[in-house]
Amino acid sequence: MAPRSPDEDAAVNEDTAQRWQLLAIVLVIGWLVWLLAPVLMPFVLAATLAYLGDPLADRLERFGLGRTLAVSIVYVFLLLLLVGALLLLVPLLVRQVENLINNLPRYGDWVQHVALPWIQAKLHLDPHVFDTQRLVDVVREHLGSIGSIAGVVLGKVSRSSIGVVLWLSNLVLIPVVGFYLLRDWDRMVAYVDNLLPRSIEPTVAHLAREADAVLGAFVRGQLLVMVALGVFYGAGLGLVGLSVGPLIGMVAGLLSFVPYLGFISGFAAAIIAVLVQYGDWPHLLLVCAVFTLGQLLEGYVLVPKLVGDKIGLHPVAVMFAVLAGGYLFGFLGVLLALPAASVIVVVLRYLMERYRRSALYTRSGRADPVIAEVEVTVRPVPPQVPPEHHDAS
Repeated sequence: MAPRSPDEDAAVNEDTAQRWQLLAIVLVIGWLVWLLAPVLMPFVLAATLAYLGDPLADRLERFGLGRTLAVSIVYVFLLLLLVGALLLLVPLLVRQVENLINNLPRYGDWVQHVALPWIQAKLHLDPHVFDTQRLVDVVREHLGSIGSIAGVVLGKVSRSSIGVVLWLSNLVLIPVVGFYLLRDWDRMVAYVDNLLPRSIEPTVAHLAREADAVLGAFVRGQLLVMVALGVFYGAGLGLVGLSVGPLIGMVAGLLSFVPYLGFISGFAAAIIAVLVQYGDWPHLLLVCAVFTLGQLLEGYVLVPKLVGDKIGLHPVAVMFAVLAGGYLFGFLGVLLALPAASVIVVVLRYLMERYRRSALYTRSGRADPVIAEVEVTVRPVPPQVPPEHHDAS
């Protein structure tokens, strides 16, 4: 192999230095995001609002409206939609929570006198394994401690003017920051594009377009899927006759962004509720039918039509992303877990394609003289004679 010229060595060194600089920039940005995670919540929510409204604003601009006017129309529409949803859901949610609290003694009585004795009988356990009175005392003790802790926390928050001011400022920041981000969205995207090194700008632009398609399919589609499933489960359980059916349906729809989590949690809660309220087979079968139809609706209609197959995340990868995001960044990490995982999948696909086109993958290696074709034969093992047979003989 011919030695490289000084110019080639300089080019290689310059390329290596640029890669180290890019890696350092990425690490610094990641470290800043991790460091500022506690204060990023209103900005993340505002950016999500702007991202959702940008396609509508662009469409209005194509009809001849100015950017500010188009953004104002979209923003008013989104705020009215949000306020209308709150006015519709909050009273329903309050009534359902009150109903759940009023029914808690019935649930406790059912667990103490029906569920636990049934488990003891079926598993043939010692009756002292499930000491119902001890369990009730433990629950009451923890409920009391939780109540005292909540009272202390609420007392500190109410006495702390700084905490109240911060909470109100975050609440006000979301719509204000969202409006400005939505108005200047295209300008900010162009500014970031101009800051990129020209050597990687085409690649980053291609990945950004692909990630935008994936995120658009996920964010907009998954929100519609969550709303549709929440309405379906709530209405279905309400028609079955469950007093807390709408509440269970809303929770199941809200948790449906994680595969099977909404179905499992909603189905388990509905089964307990129907056993406590009715305790018969017809209502139990109706609840099973509601969740079966909900799964069919989600798998064959909602997800293919609204989300599509662009994300390509395995259910196990989705669960890992949510848990990892929550562990690293708290509630903010849970919100950003799936969008971030979608972008990571886009980058991994690109890296996999680069690898398959690289010389590391395509270049054939020299024959290894140690490896040889060896014929392997498997001989049946004779049955072992138990020792007692030898003794008998």
